[in-house]
Amino acid sequence: MKTIAVPGVAKPISALMKGSDYFTNDGYEHAAANLDAFLAAGGNAVDTAHIYSGGQSEAVIGRYMEERGNRSELVILTKGSHHDETGPRVNAEAIRSDLMTSLERLRTDHVELYALHRDDPSVPVGAIVEALHEHVEAGRIGAIGGSNWTWQRLQEANAYAAAHGLTGFTFSSPNLSLAKAKEPFWAGCVSADEETLRWHEREQLPLFSWSSQARGFFTGRFGPEDRSNADLVRVFYSDANWERLRRAGELAAEKGVSTIQIALAYVLNQPFPTCALIGAQNPGELRSCRDGVEIALSPAELAWLDLQAETR
Repeated sequence: MKTIAVPGVAKPISALMKGSDYFTNDGYEHAAANLDAFLAAGGNAVDTAHIYSGGQSEAVIGRYMEERGNRSELVILTKGSHHDETGPRVNAEAIRSDLMTSLERLRTDHVELYALHRDDPSVPVGAIVEALHEHVEAGRIGAIGGSNWTWQRLQEANAYAAAHGLTGFTFSSPNLSLAKAKEPFWAGCVSADEETLRWHEREQLPLFSWSSQARGFFTGRFGPEDRSNADLVRVFYSDANWERLRRAGELAAEKGVSTIQIALAYVLNQPFPTCALIGAQNPGELRSCRDGVEIALSPAELAWLDLQAETR
């Protein structure tokens, strides 16, 4: 499988990241089988978070790594400082509390990748960078990033880090998909727009995309008249996205692949390093994603798929 490199992480990182937000203690055997299959397919990166399944996701991964004895084979991305019912909690105390709890659940003393799950623009970015740098220096974190941070805040954080000799952000994890979100999935979510993509290209900052396949929009199960999935309707139903779907289907037919594989390839063929978080839960879904990694798209095809050009 194709890999990318992230400063601060010695291991290459697979282009596919296994999503684990559905992992639960009761479903441990299913989750473990999914992870076994993912590793067998060439993947090595697993995405989790302090809040997933109330902490069960991290606990399942920790048990899995301990039972399989394969911690050294995996790249773990976990996230902390998600907002709660009291509001934003992006501060040194919350970062430390969530990170230490995550490490305990994961049964490890470090994670390769650590992201702040949300931002709080009211907090000076310098205080956040300083808090994270402490844990990098202690060896608990390899590389830091922002999940659902704007490129402007990432740039500000890295300028502060450079000016003060601290560790900067070396990856970002917003939503990026061929279908463009009309509004946020949830409050505080960030989807990559054209400015974001141009900034990532200039900086060559790796991007880990969640909902990289637009929550099934490209499976062929949905059409303009099907209003059964309220969230999909709210976020992705638009004339522009139906045209993107049509073009993806046309290109898929020419290449002898599926439409959803073209949607995945769109994410993985950006002019900067990318990984796609996937939720594959059975062999067919995993095989589709694995084969999608191998599809090459030209800059002209990317522009045409995204309605930036009328020809390819």
